[in-house]
Amino acid sequence: MVVVAGDTYPPGSYNFSTPDFEGENNTRITLSYMTGFKNVTLWTSTSTLTGPKDVINAVNKGCGFLFFDGHGNPRIWSTHPPNDKKNWTNGLLITDISKLKNKNMYPICVVGGCHNSQFDVALTNLLKKPKEAIYYSTWAPECWSWKMTRKIGGGSIATIGNTGLGMTKEDKSSQEGASDFLDSQFFWEYGINGTDILGEVWGKAITNYLNNYPINWSTPAGWDYAYDAKTVQQWTLFGDPSLKIGGYQI
Repeated sequence: MVVVAGDTYPPGSYNFSTPDFEGENNTRITLSYMTGFKNVTLWTSTSTLTGPKDVINAVNKGCGFLFFDGHGNPRIWSTHPPNDKKNWTNGLLITDISKLKNKNMYPICVVGGCHNSQFDVALTNLLKKPKEAIYYSTWAPECWSWKMTRKIGGGSIATIGNTGLGMTKEDKSSQEGASDFLDSQFFWEYGINGTDILGEVWGKAITNYLNNYPINWSTPAGWDYAYDAKTVQQWTLFGDPSLKIGGYQI
């Protein structure tokens, strides 16, 4: 299992306090659920993540699972170096996905970040709303998650991520839940609970979230309940939900 993360919210970058290197901490939680797997940690704090080449080299060696925790848009996933709000460390640009050569060693990828799975993107958005398309990268011919999934001879066998603005626990007044909890539930459901059909793992992770953070639909937008609803509604699976993770014994 390969995990990729850094300092998602360096001090002073947002109007809330966060633990040190929250992206890396989230990947530690997921790794604790995946007993029996060899772990490859690409973190900015240890300089094992310095750019796309580090991710490409790790994935090309083959892995069963791939987890990114940081920031994104339809064209890119990235994070910050330690305590550095001004600079960015790129993980994978959509153009870098073409360099993945992990044929027949395709991982299931969970990507924590904003808009990586926003599939309503197209070059024609440059004609409709050019400034918005450039700013939000909606001019991409395809989104990051779909490119990762459909890449021939490399990439992932399935990708799960956000179609919109990804929320973390720091966005909520309760400082609990959101994608920090939901992403990790995918790995808990497989690694601890033993569910091994992809669609069931995805669906049960969402159910686990709603059981822990039940939604009160009468509250106004902007409250914690609205963030909970958004978190589960925008978490999209690209891939075959009937996939048996690890395959069937012949």
